[in-house]
Amino acid sequence: MSAEATAVRPTEDLRFGACCEPLWFPAGEAAARAALSALRGRLHPDRIFDTLGDQLRELAQVRQPAARLEGRELAAAVEALRAGTPADAYGVWVYYPWSGSLVRVLPKAEFRELRLSRNRNKITAAEQATLQRLKIAVVGLSVGQASAVTLAMEGVGGTFVLADFDALSLSNMNRVRAGVHDIGVNKAVLTARALYEIDPYLSVTVFADGVSDANVDDFLAGGGPADVLLEECDDLHLKLRIRERARALRIPVLMETSDRGMLDVERFDLDPARPLLHGRVDGVDVDTLRQLSREDRVAVAMRIVGADTLSTRAAASALEVGSTLVSWPQLASAISLGAALNTDTVRRIALGEFNASGRYYVDLERIVAQPEDDATACTMREDVTVASAVVSRTVTPVLDDAIRRIALAATLAPSGGNAQPWRLAWNGHRLRVRIDESRAGSLLDHALRGSHVALGAAVENAVLTAQSLGLETHLEWFPDGADRLVACDLRFSSAGAGRSADPLHALIGERCTNRRLGTGAPLPAGAARELAQVAEECGARLTLIEDPSGRTRLGEVLGQGDRWRYLSKPLHEEFVRELRWTAEEATRTGDGIDLRTLDLSATDLAGLRLCRSWGAMELLSAVGGGRNLEKFAHRAAAGAAAFGLLTMCGDSSRDFLSGGRAMQRVWLAATRLGIGVQPMAALGYLCMQLCTDAGPWTAAQRRSLADIEARYRAVAPLTEGRSEVLLFRFVMAAAPGTRSLRRPVEAVLTAD
Repeated sequence: MSAEATAVRPTEDLRFGACCEPLWFPAGEAAARAALSALRGRLHPDRIFDTLGDQLRELAQVRQPAARLEGRELAAAVEALRAGTPADAYGVWVYYPWSGSLVRVLPKAEFRELRLSRNRNKITAAEQATLQRLKIAVVGLSVGQASAVTLAMEGVGGTFVLADFDALSLSNMNRVRAGVHDIGVNKAVLTARALYEIDPYLSVTVFADGVSDANVDDFLAGGGPADVLLEECDDLHLKLRIRERARALRIPVLMETSDRGMLDVERFDLDPARPLLHGRVDGVDVDTLRQLSREDRVAVAMRIVGADTLSTRAAASALEVGSTLVSWPQLASAISLGAALNTDTVRRIALGEFNASGRYYVDLERIVAQPEDDATACTMREDVTVASAVVSRTVTPVLDDAIRRIALAATLAPSGGNAQPWRLAWNGHRLRVRIDESRAGSLLDHALRGSHVALGAAVENAVLTAQSLGLETHLEWFPDGADRLVACDLRFSSAGAGRSADPLHALIGERCTNRRLGTGAPLPAGAARELAQVAEECGARLTLIEDPSGRTRLGEVLGQGDRWRYLSKPLHEEFVRELRWTAEEATRTGDGIDLRTLDLSATDLAGLRLCRSWGAMELLSAVGGGRNLEKFAHRAAAGAAAFGLLTMCGDSSRDFLSGGRAMQRVWLAATRLGIGVQPMAALGYLCMQLCTDAGPWTAAQRRSLADIEARYRAVAPLTEGRSEVLLFRFVMAAAPGTRSLRRPVEAVLTAD
């Protein structure tokens, strides 16, 4: 509207009139400033609201969420937003004639950016732009008012067409958002005013005389067809007539009945041949519906809503209409729920996320229900004794007891995701160790290197246990050259006199993964040297990263790797599969990562459960989010005493088997020193894939991972010819309260 037009518009109280459109005065336009000055001279100062400064400061903060803008920095950010425009010439003044209020707001784009900023990222910026282009028609502004207001608040719809012939009465105010000073005002007008007070840049058209056969096409398609129709009227004739026209115009129709959360969806845009109301009114003559008797119209209404699906109280009330009740009862809570259902469904229809027709119920009385028997409430047991679960299983005495003890010790070795990718077979002469293909070959198990490391650790446990039993072990690597899954044969003979057990053997059952955060306390004196020596004796090299700067940098890059994993669908699927989300599941399977072993706070546990949803991760990926997924690694690094990078010279399967033996001995030695150990292997094994074409990654994902690898190697370098076996996190912390379970030995050990 031009400034000249606004200058001559009346400013008297229009509360009871049909006025529902504000007046706009762009602060930078000379003509508008003149008209604005004249208007301000007629207004009481208490009706002039200028909070533009607050809006600008908030917008500046929204655009720089990671910064804490204060003082001069904040003032500079505000100046940058105005881009040289004088403070008094920035923004738009909006006058609401029905309330006599004059308000200054941000320009349209900035206004909506700030007003809807808290929608992100449940609604992305691109999605919000799509939603703001919608044209939404609403007929029936009792139930419909709450929906229209909710749609406007959420930024769903930029153009609204509202229709209702009725005026607000006091009895409407049990469900219509209005004040007693609004009694007597047309409901469509009231709704339009509410929408403009939420967003003055909306476009709202009002049909204050309602919709009729004469104007139904103008209502639905004047100026272009509506994108969706919310039908919330009581007139049965209009219900059917407006659907006929919506179907012809291919406009989807939503109807919420305010009982049992029933939402009716008719996708005439996708199926223009659909019967009206899913065929519930087949045989009803729309043209003669108004001539039907009251009883016949009630019968049609019951067909529409479904008499057999009404709530008990609604059904009982229906029988009382015209007797003890004037009309159909409706509750504010039900209408608020309906507004939420309508808004959510319109949004998903517009974004192509929901393409169905049908009738849906969100029945709170059934969803939020009193349990019939509180005694049956399920609680998670936290008192599972892992040690007994591991060592006290009853084993059928088929095999030699010594072999069974050796095999049991082998199964206590660590493995990625606690997959336990080993099978053992005893034929009376040799114990064969091979990869269990059903438990190996994950995306993090590139070229079975992770499985070979696990098998190497299992072999080391077997050798240590055999030695404790007075046996000498003879190893043959890859004895079946044709089957590379067969990693090793172990043969045993009596050891000579004077051979004593390796003290590390006693720690096999004590060794575990410790994910406690720790305090950042350093390693005990001499521990670094001792651990490095253990690795060296095995032909490996342990490089320690102890300085705070190095640990911090490593935590940052490990966090980036974690985020990359969470936001990759194949890796996310594996992450969900390897976790055991309940104690019952962990006990039943005897494998995977028991959620309790992660030692998470209640907040972090809740966050992890949110991460279980791929849809949530996919959205984070689409909007470039997920930085909070990196914080676990940051905190783990801050609490660590050191990181240790274990490497071998070479990258053959044999090298990784030997590396697994070295890993186990270093881990056992750390256990003896009272040092907690947590493997942090995922990023290293992901990076191994970059030198091959392996992995279901896009070119963009490979570039991203390569960038992460470069930062990783900057802080955990590999010298030429060496391969990463494992990255350890060493931590000075109490032992974990829960330990990983193992499958029973009879599930692993067989007789050939």
